[in-house]
This record gives sequence, structure tokens and C-alpha cells, in this order.
Amino acid sequence: MRLFIAEKPELARAIVAGLGGGARREGYFDCGGDRVTWCYGHMLKLLEPEDYDARYGKWSMDDLPIVHIPWRRKPTEDAGRQAQLKIILALLAAASSVVHAGDPDEEGQLLVDEILAYARCRLPVLRLLINDNNITVVRRQLAALRDNSDFAGLSAAAEARCIGDQLYGFNMTRGYTLAAQARGHQGVVSVGRVQTPILGLVVRRCRENAAHRPIPYLVVEGLFVFGGTRFSARYRCAADDPVDGEGRLSSADHATRITDAVRGGAAKILSAVTRPNRTPPPLPYNLLKLQIDASRLFGLKPDEVKAITQTLREKHRLITYNRSDCEYLSAEQHGDAPAVLAAIARTAPNLRAAAMRADPSVRGRAFNSAKVSAHHAIIPTGSATDSAALKADEQHIYGLIARAYIAQFWPEHRAAQTEVLVEVAGRRFAASATATTAPGWKVLYGDEAIDSIDGNREDGAGDDLRALVEGQAGTCSSATAERTQTRPPALYTMPTLLADLTGVARYIRDSHLRELLVEKDDGKAGEHGGIGTPATRDAIIKALFDRGYLAERGHSIVATPDGLALHDALPPAATYPDMTAVWHEQQKAILGGAYDVETFVQDLVGHIADEIATLKRNGLDMQKSAPACLVCGKPMRRIQKKRSTGFFWGCSGFAEGCDYTVGDRGGQPDRERPRRGRRQRRRPSGRRTPARPGGTP
Repeated sequence: MRLFIAEKPELARAIVAGLGGGARREGYFDCGGDRVTWCYGHMLKLLEPEDYDARYGKWSMDDLPIVHIPWRRKPTEDAGRQAQLKIILALLAAASSVVHAGDPDEEGQLLVDEILAYARCRLPVLRLLINDNNITVVRRQLAALRDNSDFAGLSAAAEARCIGDQLYGFNMTRGYTLAAQARGHQGVVSVGRVQTPILGLVVRRCRENAAHRPIPYLVVEGLFVFGGTRFSARYRCAADDPVDGEGRLSSADHATRITDAVRGGAAKILSAVTRPNRTPPPLPYNLLKLQIDASRLFGLKPDEVKAITQTLREKHRLITYNRSDCEYLSAEQHGDAPAVLAAIARTAPNLRAAAMRADPSVRGRAFNSAKVSAHHAIIPTGSATDSAALKADEQHIYGLIARAYIAQFWPEHRAAQTEVLVEVAGRRFAASATATTAPGWKVLYGDEAIDSIDGNREDGAGDDLRALVEGQAGTCSSATAERTQTRPPALYTMPTLLADLTGVARYIRDSHLRELLVEKDDGKAGEHGGIGTPATRDAIIKALFDRGYLAERGHSIVATPDGLALHDALPPAATYPDMTAVWHEQQKAILGGAYDVETFVQDLVGHIADEIATLKRNGLDMQKSAPACLVCGKPMRRIQKKRSTGFFWGCSGFAEGCDYTVGDRGGQPDRERPRRGRRQRRRPSGRRTPARPGGTP
């Protein structure tokens, strides 16, 4: 019996269809001489330190760094995954050969390989590479199976990253937590390869914003009339104008002299050039772009968007794989357009007219098999449902995904871009305007297309300068000089933070590491040296909020006092994405066979050991101004109530006998509302250690 192990149920169904069909059994399909089963993502996880030795359940600096070679895995705690794993293991025991059908990337390779290793499988293993569940693609790939050993490097690279994240996370989190507690800090100090650099991004942006000193400058604009065309144009500084270091006009008196000289003067068009501008529709969504637009339009958090798409995919079967980092579709998927457009028309009444006007014969840039990675873009499926069966947020997210798909079959947007240079009184002014000649797909987006889809607003979108010609005479009817000033770097919002995570390489100070991080994303549309993945970024950002390191101020994201204190206590290498760049270089060597996982782990342990030694030698000073206890003067700390989402404040001197507590109001101690009841005193026999070990990568 040949056993196919697919990464997810929908891939298993596609394989069954490609094999010619089969009968559904408990946890697998029976296809005659073949069995097709599936995973639910990773079915196994690395053992925690206390799984190797119970003494690691209590955190101690003397035990650090903790490392176990060889490392081992265990089933996840999820009951559904445990049950499915038992089915897979039983099928493996009866199989004569295996077909590995994980996703065609590093993580997908490891996901099935680790099950085979856990089962101590010695059977022949072939590899099936599918990144599109289209039946034509599936059948073609079923006829092109390869030896699984050809992909050992992919699995090893993912293994190195997985083990590295765990080792770095729990060793550094335990080390920094214990060092901080030795100085009076309470709670867990969480450190991770991805989460700490994200915190660093926000901290640096907050400080750049606060440290900004506005620089004043002048903007001169003139209003011009040429026949029946009226438009405004901005003054272009000349070589003899007083300007600042950025070429901006710096003298108010000089600006006034310019306006006085040109106001009412005869003007002449020095040049007027109009070029056609064609804009294709925006590509279909990947998860990150979907999270950005959902946050901007509906105020949804990234983790909420992922959960909604999971429901749309698994419960309603309305969209394809939802954690994709790709914005392209395979050429074969073009043939599905009529059925998908019809399904959209039945599911989203507000898009029915747009779907019916779409031309499924149009084949745009989105249909490019060469640019499809492990997954294609997120699009609607051919399934439909009554919109009343969807919750409001589900309707919103489905609507975004469906609209982007419909846009692929609408005409391109056409416009005329005109650049004009005007001279008056020896001074030059420039203007730019875009006139739409055929709205095309932008009809679907309305005004939203101006700011979101293109990424910038069309200059002078309300003007039409096409009638202007070189040498034409006119007048400058008025002129103004406006005093303005530079603005600070904007604080992050959820959409801008998500977008920035795709290109954090620009913030790396070392040019070699910067190039490495950019190289990591070579060939990935929308990623230019990023950290994290579409599947993990939302959870990491949520963890930073949950741990009190980040907070929202209106729509802005800011670092809290805890976040600032943690950032300042960590070495720069931990708060910049340098480690991800270094790991990429090492994992590339693993892929090529010039490096191995065990050596990678040993080298990483050496780095961790150096950090722990520094902590033991110098300690850690978490500078934070916490409210003082009114009884003993020690810092207060905010504590979550047991079996409740609420908080209260207690004295950090509890272990020494101070049981002063008060309620919480808006994240601060409510001095006017002491808590009812007091915590039981305990002897100061030693500092309590956190119950949750480990850190988040």
C-alpha cells in the first residue's frame, strides 16, 4: 500500500481527485492501492526543558544555558491533532512506501519529515510537489514524483530555524527574567529572535518621533490662468535662492519678494508633456496585504483577520489557503474564473453586478505560474453560500478577497499624466496633473483606490492640463508664500507596522547583513528583507501587546514603559533583525550541504552562553518608574486576576511580607479603591519563578 501524507485536508482532497477518486474513511481516503491521509499543520513539537529533566521546571540561572543534543519531539496538546497523528502512524505501519505531500517549502518539508522520523519510518519515500490544487496541476505533479532525499537540505534548514528559535527563546527569556528579578523587576522578560526586533522597531520610531525638531521652510505657489485652464503650480528654487540643506526655501522675506514679483505677471508655458498612463489592477491578496487593508478599513487586528480567514476556509469553504505569502496565481487557475465569478455573485450581493461585468477571458499579470511560491494568492473558491450565513466581519473579509479577484477581469485604469513648467518674471513653477481617461478596475474601489491601491495620491487629480502647449501665454493671477515645517516620522499604526515588517533590512546597520536579509526574500513579491512570516507575525505582535510591551494610543502603536525598559536592557544585537540575517546565511549553507544542523546548534549555544555569562557577571537593570507601594515604598506591579481578565496591583515586596494591594483603573493603581481581601502572607523563602517557561521566537 502506498501512503500519501498531505500537509492539510484540502490538499489531500485534491490528491484524491488527481488519483481518480476514493472512499472517505476515518482520517484518510481509500483509493484502492493508495491511501491518502493528512496533517493539520505541525503535528509534533519540540520537547520543553522540563520534559528532559523535571528540575528545569524551576528557573535557575545556574542551569543556563539549557541545551539537549539530540533533541526530541512529542505530539502537540491539541486533541484533534493527536487523534489524526495516531491514524497516520497506524497507516505508516501498514504501508509499503510513502509519498511526502507537504507544502513545497522548508517548513512543509520538515512537517512531514518529522513525522517520518518520529515513526522511525524506513520505507521508501517519494516527494510530491504541489502549490496549486487545480486538478490539471495535481495530475501533472503526480506523474513527476521525486526522491524525498533530494529535499533533505530544505528539511534541515527548517529544523535549524525551529530548534534555534526554541533554544534562543527559552534560554534568553529565562536568563533575562532571572537577571531582572534579581534587581527587583517582577514578571517574565520575554525575548525572541523576531519579537524583540519588532519591539525595537516601535521603540526607535517612538523616540525618533519624540526627538524630532521641526525645521521651518517656505512653500510658494502660484495660481495660473491659460485660456480656459486654471491650475496651481509650485515654485522651483533657483541657484541663487536661500535654501536649507534639503533645497527648501528658507527665507520668508525672499519668498515674499518672489510672490510680489510674479503676482499679476505675464506667464509662459516652457514645456507641457502629456504621457499615457496604464495601471493594471492590484494583485490578489496575500495574508499580509489582507491584514493591512482589513486594519485600515475595518479596524481589525491581524490575529482577528487570520482567524476570520480560517473560518472562511475551513467552515464555509469560500476561500483558498489563507496563510499564503504569495500574490500570484498559476496559469491553470485562469480556467476556473467563470465558476469563481459565479460563486462570488451568489455569495456577495453587493459584488454581483461587478462579477457579472467581469470578463473571464482577460488574462492579467496575476496569472503567472513562475511567481507562485509554496502557495498561490488568497482567492475565492467555486463554492457559494447565502451571505446571511456569514457574520459581518466574515462578509467584510470575503468582500475584500472577492473584489480583488474580480478586478483581475476588469479593464486596466487609463489616465493622461501631464507635466508642465511655467515661467513668470524669470521665476519657474511646476505642476503635475492626472486626468482619468478610462476608470477601468478603479470603479470597484471608488476613492479608496487613490490612497490604498496605488500607494500614493494622483497629483493634481482634479486638474486637466492636457490642453496646455509649449509657448502658450497666460497670467499668474495670484501667488502665496506659506510657512510650513518638517514633520516627525509618523508613529506606527497597525497597517504601517505590518507593511514595515516586510522590509526591515533597511534598518540593519551592517551592509553585509542588510544584503543577506534582502537576499532571503529574493523572488518573493512583496517581501524585501523582512522578519517573521505571514503565519506568525500577527501572533508575535499580539504577544507584545499581551505582555504589556506595546500599547495603542488612538490609532498609533507606542512602546510602554515596560517595553522601553526591556529594549534598553537588551544588547543592540537582540533589538535589530541582525540574527535573522545571520541565520539565513547559515541556513543557506545547510541547504547546500556545507553546514549541518548540529554545528549550527552548537554555534548558537556558544552565542547564548556568552550572553548568559554577561548577565551573570553584570546583571540587568530594567529602568522603569513603577508606582510605589504606600506601605513599604517598594515598586508596585500589575497582576492579572486568576480566572478573570481583570487586573489588580500588588506590592513587589510580597515575598518579604508586604501584602498591600489596590484595584486597577486604566492600567494604573486605583488608590481610591483598595481590594477586598488580602493576599496570604508567605515567608520570604525565595523568589517565585514564573509558571510558564520558554519564550516566543
